Amino acid sequence: MNIAIFYGSTTCYTEMTAEKLKVLLESDPALPVGSSVSLHNIKQQPLVRMQEYEVLILGISTWDFGELQEDWEAHWDDISGVDLSGKIVAIYGMGDQIGYTEWFVDAMGMLSDAIAGQDCQRIGFWSTEGYQFDKSKAVTPDGEWFVGLALDDENQYDQTDERLLGWTAQLVSELAELG
Repeated sequence: MNIAIFYGSTTCYTEMTAEKLKVLLESDPALPVGSSVSLHNIKQQPLVRMQEYEVLILGISTWDFGELQEDWEAHWDDISGVDLSGKIVAIYGMGDQIGYTEWFVDAMGMLSDAIAGQDCQRIGFWSTEGYQFDKSKAVTPDGEWFVGLALDDENQYDQTDERLLGWTAQLVSELAELG
C-alpha cells in the first residue's frame, strides 16, 4: 500500500502531526506488509504528485477567521486539476476551538468540499464529541462527525497524541475493510 501525507504548515504543528502520523502508520502491525508512507510538504511539492499514491492523508490548518493555511491557499486552484479517481483520502485539520469558535477547522471542511466532486473513497471521519466550538465547515450535516481528524493543539494539546493514535488505528482498520 502506497500512502502519502501531503500537508501545509506555517508554524510546524501540521508538519509535526504529519511526522507523528507517519511513525504511527509505519509501526502499526495491521498495516499490510510492504506498505510505505511518505511525507510531502506542499510548499515544496506540486499537488499533482498526489496522483502517484493509492492512499492520501491531507493535513491543513485553519487560520484566523476560517482562512486557509498559506501553502494550501497558494495551491488552491491546483486541487481541481488533480485526478483523485480511485484514491482513498483522509483529512486532518488543525484549529483553535476557543479563540475561533465559529471557524473551528473550517479549512478542513473547505478542503473536503474541494475534493468532493472527485471519484475518491473518503475515510477517517471523526466524532465531534469532546470538542467545544460553535460552528465548523468541517462538520457533517448531522453534526456528529468531522470530515476528518480535528486537532486543537492550542487548547487540547494533551489530547492530540491519544487522538492521533486512535485515528491511525481507525484508518488502518478502514483500509483493511476496503481491502
